[in-house]
Amino acid sequence: MKAMIITEYGENAKFEPKDIDKPQIKTNEILVKIAASSVNTVDTMIRNMGPNLPLSPAAPALLGMDFAGTIEAVGEDVNNLKIGDEVYGCAGGLADLPGTLAEYIAADSNLVTLKPKNISMREAAALPLVAITAYEGLVRAGVKAGQKVLVHGGSGGVGHVAIQLAKVMGAEVFSTGGGHKQMALIERLGATPINYKTETVENYVQKYTNGHGFDVVYDSVGGVNLINSFNATKLNGHVATTVSLLELDLTLAHFKGLSLHVVFMLIPMLHNHNRKDHAHILNEVAKIIEAGNLTPIVDNNKFSLEQIGEAHALLESGKAVGKVVVEN
Repeated sequence: MKAMIITEYGENAKFEPKDIDKPQIKTNEILVKIAASSVNTVDTMIRNMGPNLPLSPAAPALLGMDFAGTIEAVGEDVNNLKIGDEVYGCAGGLADLPGTLAEYIAADSNLVTLKPKNISMREAAALPLVAITAYEGLVRAGVKAGQKVLVHGGSGGVGHVAIQLAKVMGAEVFSTGGGHKQMALIERLGATPINYKTETVENYVQKYTNGHGFDVVYDSVGGVNLINSFNATKLNGHVATTVSLLELDLTLAHFKGLSLHVVFMLIPMLHNHNRKDHAHILNEVAKIIEAGNLTPIVDNNKFSLEQIGEAHALLESGKAVGKVVVEN
């Protein structure tokens, strides 16, 4: 089968076309003919950092995590999926799991479920990693009806899903963005947009919470922005983040009695730990989509599998609006 392979890592690493063996399925696996795969920030990090990132596969490597496609074969002990099913999931592209930048993937069925019926393969492929990440963070933070939730980076991959899921959970949602397109998208998704370039944390906390702080802050920006999240959260509130790879003074979090939830959705894939949780979350997300309450935002630029290098470049440029997807 055709595939796009990385033979060496680094900032100048290039994807090269190669014919490789079609994967053979094992017990509890399914063989999926891939229709589309999306590009996530972690994919570009692996390409750039290689062995400096512990989760990177050995080169030559078949990258790509998210996919949507059609099942062509099922292994033993697969009872919930069948040949011909259209599915989506996040199931490869790291450690010893071959990725999705190919015609087929042999995927652990616990990481995959039926794709939402009312969206395209392209849209479905954009969702798994970001949807699982958004859902896990909101659930662990205990979001419920009537709360005020702030999403940092609401126009990004995780953020745009987190806004919509928080609304489904009954929260009043606010979100930061830094440009006209970002602000417009945040408003279209149903959240109150906050321009972090023109409004201070103190100002918008006073404006929208009477100075008390938000019940939950979902920080998909993370890093040093976590201090902004701590400042924006109420006493005994909750902060969920996807980026905490830094040293940080937690004094403010201590004196406000905050709970900090770090979301690293790759754990089930890396450690074969509770993989069924991923299929469960994706199944719940599919129900929400089919009910008309969540819409994936996909960048208008279209790429073929052979153009994966260009897709990576677009994501890294910061100019993409929504998820970047490649199609087979």
